[in-house]
Amino acid sequence: MSDPRPVTIIMIEDDQGHALLIEKSIRRAGVSNSIAHFDNGADALAYLGDGSALRDAGGAALILLDLNLSDMNGVDILMHIRETPALNAVPVIVLTTTEDTREMARCYDLGCNVYITKPLEYGSFANAVRQLGLFISVMQVPEILS
Repeated sequence: MSDPRPVTIIMIEDDQGHALLIEKSIRRAGVSNSIAHFDNGADALAYLGDGSALRDAGGAALILLDLNLSDMNGVDILMHIRETPALNAVPVIVLTTTEDTREMARCYDLGCNVYITKPLEYGSFANAVRQLGLFISVMQVPEILS
């Protein structure tokens, strides 16, 4: 059995404070994977593309996705991921302040793996992200397919 390939965490989050808190909490949970941070949807979509760059890098990926980006709705990114054959098996964790149950249902219908609401109160948000870090540390992530 071969060693598992490295998993890159792709964080799409436009709030710099939230991004720093997410990364800090993931590190505190013992997750040392590389994190590629994108602060807008356009750059994230350009990076994801057809999935070939991620696949050619020889690893697997996990995506943390905010829905309320400054330049687009994260649902459009989720749709792109699920409609792209090389990306559609990549786990997507929606991490957003949107508590609308219809939006949550839509994300699950589109194929998100986990939907986490970011509490607006700092202590609750930090606790939610700490739990996310623990979840990531034990999660099995499939390789990006050709």
